[in-house]
Amino acid sequence: MNKKIVGTVIGLGVILAIAAGQSVIEKKQANQVPTVGVMQFMAHPALNQIYQGIRIGLEDNGYRIGRDVKIDFQNAQGDQSNLKTMASRFESEHTAVAVGIATPAAVAIANTIHDRPVVFSASTNPVSAKLVKNYARPGKNVTGVSDQAPLEQQLKMMRTLLPQMQTIGVIYTSSDDSATTEATKFQHLAQQAGLTVKMYSIASSNDLNQTSLQMVAGHNVDAVFVPTDNTIAGAMSTLIKNTDAAKVPVFPTVDTMVKQGGVASESINQKAIGIATGKMVAKILDGAEPATTPVDFMKTGDLIINRAQAEKLGITIPDTLDQRAHYIESIGK
Repeated sequence: MNKKIVGTVIGLGVILAIAAGQSVIEKKQANQVPTVGVMQFMAHPALNQIYQGIRIGLEDNGYRIGRDVKIDFQNAQGDQSNLKTMASRFESEHTAVAVGIATPAAVAIANTIHDRPVVFSASTNPVSAKLVKNYARPGKNVTGVSDQAPLEQQLKMMRTLLPQMQTIGVIYTSSDDSATTEATKFQHLAQQAGLTVKMYSIASSNDLNQTSLQMVAGHNVDAVFVPTDNTIAGAMSTLIKNTDAAKVPVFPTVDTMVKQGGVASESINQKAIGIATGKMVAKILDGAEPATTPVDFMKTGDLIINRAQAEKLGITIPDTLDQRAHYIESIGK
């Protein structure tokens, strides 16, 4: 065979071998890109903002989505039966980190995955939910970011806006541990301040119309407090329809719920919770252990006021609040 031809064949073989090797390396690198599973309990503006924040937090810490990390996003749509299925999906696909947005999602994942990191986002009482043993040293494969609201600030703000307020209605979902914990804490704070508190619980969003009508009928309450409650957040328009008709102001703990018709909130920023969660996930991807990664808390809230809603209900914003308030408008206005 001609030496020139032989040389050409050999050279071509080397090129093909290099190309094949490069292809193998690229496939291997692709397989090594970690997957972060994110399960959101249900779709509503507050939880949606948390998810967007998680993406920002990852990107800010060097994990470009689609290149340095993959995200498997699942939305349970508020259906408890979906939680186990989606958690099992994360288990079977060996996610590098699994994230649960809101307590029900986090608990489902933590009860399913025991040998890889789990991070909760927006769990009000992760100790009570048995996600962690304590806040400083969670103790197992779970840690995360809490959304505990600054309830003392919230009550003080409500009394400043409504100096004649004597009776507060507290409405919450009985099956939501986080909402129940926050509602009970607020009840104790208000009672210690000499106020009367009437508690109203619902089992599902189907109960909200009737229960809220009962709450505001006959001027039973001067104001309504809503804890960090996913079910009510998803059906906020029903609550506001009934409270508006009775001219009773609603004070939620979440900024997006103020936009949906609440008057004001000393609110933890939901996107900030998500960003903190994304940064924690990045830290764990870099090698941090959940067992020794302290639970993160948002230290203070931002005063969010829906000016149009306040004006509609005849509430005057005093200068002490006006100077630090962030004003937003209701959806659709």
